[in-house]
Amino acid sequence: MTRFARWTALAACAALLAAGCGGGSDDRDRGGTAIDWGRCEASGDTPAPGDEWQCGTLRVPLDWSEPDGGTIGLALIRAKATGDERLGSLLFNFGGPGGSGVSMMPSYATTASKLRERYDLVSWDPRGVAASEGIRCRDDEEIQAAESVDSTPDTPAEKRAYFADAADFGEGCRESAGKLLAHVSTTDTARDMDRIRQALGDDRLHYFGISYGTELGGVYAHLFPERVGRLTLDAVVDPSADTVGHAENQTRGFQRALDNYLESTGRDPEQGSREIAELLDRLDAEPLPTSSKGRELTQSLALTGIVLPLYAKDGWPVLTSALEAAEEGDGSELLALADGYNERDASGKYGTTTHSQRAISCLDDKQRMTAERTEELLPEFERISPVFGSFLGWDTAGWCHEWPVPGLHDTPEVSAPGAAPVLVVGNTGDPATPYEGARRMADELGEGVGTVLIWEGEGHGAYGSGSDCVDSTVDAYLLDGEVPKDGKVCS
Repeated sequence: MTRFARWTALAACAALLAAGCGGGSDDRDRGGTAIDWGRCEASGDTPAPGDEWQCGTLRVPLDWSEPDGGTIGLALIRAKATGDERLGSLLFNFGGPGGSGVSMMPSYATTASKLRERYDLVSWDPRGVAASEGIRCRDDEEIQAAESVDSTPDTPAEKRAYFADAADFGEGCRESAGKLLAHVSTTDTARDMDRIRQALGDDRLHYFGISYGTELGGVYAHLFPERVGRLTLDAVVDPSADTVGHAENQTRGFQRALDNYLESTGRDPEQGSREIAELLDRLDAEPLPTSSKGRELTQSLALTGIVLPLYAKDGWPVLTSALEAAEEGDGSELLALADGYNERDASGKYGTTTHSQRAISCLDDKQRMTAERTEELLPEFERISPVFGSFLGWDTAGWCHEWPVPGLHDTPEVSAPGAAPVLVVGNTGDPATPYEGARRMADELGEGVGTVLIWEGEGHGAYGSGSDCVDSTVDAYLLDGEVPKDGKVCS
């Protein structure tokens, strides 16, 4: 895909552990594809979901260009429709890339309860993610050690360390994933989605994609326009943006969200941003002590801690408390926020969403930025945002530095002439996927296909975020096939 920076575009930032799957009954399509459904098992410290949930595995080709070759298993989860007027299955992808749908789907079911009246709710771990041949590129000690690497390098030594760390991460992915590393692209996963559709017995794919899931939905629509049922794309990735364009989009988006947050506290956004940037500069020179034994709050960890609560307006008071504590010399609260984002638990174990994300995005993206080109662009990034610009600018070069497999394209192809109408939802306060991407997605899907709905709200994603207007419009589309007027705005 056109790559996201390190701050994932994920519906839930603190990813959950994937549930295991037991044996049971089959769902088969006419071609013989089968999902062996059974009871969902607990995984690690995560209890099994309720009895209404079933888990299963579907085999798909490792390499879609050799469909009769080796296969991999995809982990799935579903809860059957509660009403009598069932429309079929509604497949969810919650973003990332790298997010586990198996773990996320049960917690999202309350939000989607009205949809469940007529749809089976279904999600899965895409290839390379969690229970579906998940990729892990470093162990926990290596992950924690890498937190000391400066992600906004200022000196030759820091630059060498930054790029050496990036190359080491890629090598770890190669050793972990082997042949799979060249077959975790968004196109591969879109083809998996059509196999899932067949296995569920649906003639058309009904789909709800959030964040990166919108790009995945767009690619599916391009590959299989005749199979498009009712597709909703919420928190939309801009399919026209390349590596630099995505980083600039996120820089604007997070700065916009930070400005909105600062205004909500009665502070001038420009002055408030300058003060936060000064705090980060001080941390770059001297990290703060924390209550976590043997760990300090570095500039990079502090920035990640600031990012997390900007994903939802409910997190803004937490950000206020963490920034105040840091100004008083205690980095514990910002470190806890960064740990939440980085999936680090109290015992020091880390999740692997970022590992899968990097493997998928670096395979999708064939652009490989050099340090020299990045340094030329840094002034523009810092002009857009004194807080986030330097980090996201450097990330354009570091994320896929010396990646072991070549990337596939500059931008994804999502044109879908002849497809049924697709509902494309943007949120004006979205930090990770700025709302302008919704119109660009609709334009690239094509005339008569993409229909835009805009919510004037805050946070990452619109559906289920407090707008009756958004929820009723999406529900009417998915449940009754009612396509709203293009450009509808929910205040």
